[in-house]
Amino acid sequence: MRWRVIVLLLLAALVVIAGISLIEPMTSGAVSARTQLDAPPADTSGFAQAIEPWDWQFPRDHGAHPEFQTEWWYYTGNLADAAGRRFGYQFTIFRRALSPSPAAAKSEFRSNQIYFAHFTVSDIAGGAFHHDVRYARGAADLAGAAIQPRFHVWLEDWSVRAENDDATAMRIQAASGDFAVDLALRQVKAPALQGDKGLSPKSAEIGNASYYYSLSRLETRGQITLGERRFAVSGHSWMDHEFSTSALGGDAQGWDWFGLIFDDGSELMVGQIRLTGGGLETAFGGLLIDADGSTRKLEASDIAIRALDVWRSPHTDVEYPAGWDIAVTGDDGFRLTVAPLLADQELYTGGIIYWEGAVGVSGDKTGYGYAELTGYAESMQNRF
Repeated sequence: MRWRVIVLLLLAALVVIAGISLIEPMTSGAVSARTQLDAPPADTSGFAQAIEPWDWQFPRDHGAHPEFQTEWWYYTGNLADAAGRRFGYQFTIFRRALSPSPAAAKSEFRSNQIYFAHFTVSDIAGGAFHHDVRYARGAADLAGAAIQPRFHVWLEDWSVRAENDDATAMRIQAASGDFAVDLALRQVKAPALQGDKGLSPKSAEIGNASYYYSLSRLETRGQITLGERRFAVSGHSWMDHEFSTSALGGDAQGWDWFGLIFDDGSELMVGQIRLTGGGLETAFGGLLIDADGSTRKLEASDIAIRALDVWRSPHTDVEYPAGWDIAVTGDDGFRLTVAPLLADQELYTGGIIYWEGAVGVSGDKTGYGYAELTGYAESMQNRF
């Protein structure tokens, strides 16, 4: 679910366990490489929780909310060059707090904030999926999120930044090995607030929720680089920003999430949280965004998602659904067939395994989007 996306939150724990933690200078002034292995706290007291609707203000709320333990900025897009060669991309930066407040320290490298990022490019015609993951502490300018003088979130040289004061124009730049993107995004619609005015519940328990909004249609132009080849591309992107302290309920296994951009000017977010004992969580539904920017909240009972096929990963031997029939009920209801544009869009490095990829849409509406599938390799419990 792109509360997203939502996605991979306790990778932060892996960052710490791997030793990318907090270092202090030696008394002599030399820097010690000795790490302090501090796991994220099981006790979330001291962090804010998502309980009441949020007082949204933009561009302020594009920035970080460090009073909450977990946050992410998620961008996906479907693009094509002038010849019609299609690409997908995902660019997500996550923030995870190790404690409610920073520890006093003299070292500029010490931080209670861990950042990690996932970057992928799907080359549909080339049948190739490029992906990478990075980690850094939120210190010494290695990674961070700022709103002044303009919105900017970064991890080393991977970044998204505002190109104007109201952040309605953004630029994503990221490069890894032989693949890279340099993309300009322009906001077409006002932020769409998910759930109840941006309060998005994930179970019936109070506090198991996130604050969540989407920029569901971002006109996108720029360049994708694959090896020695550069492609001038255009299309649309989707942005999710979500922050919370506790989200998934205790019996959640994983989720299937879809962010779909239709040719008629509307968009759809739908998802389902799968439970460990079978069945679906009824607290989470979706949102339909009309061409004029008005929204309709969708309850779980308004949505039916049925898998049409399966795909088994050659990397992990994990089996995922591959193709879906999605029905939305109501007076403005419709039915869709959603299909992966590339079968193998699995991320299997960085300590968590999930499928996230570009999809095409046919049926009562047509278009493109992204799907995210988690909990098929292992339960997502204790990941958030």
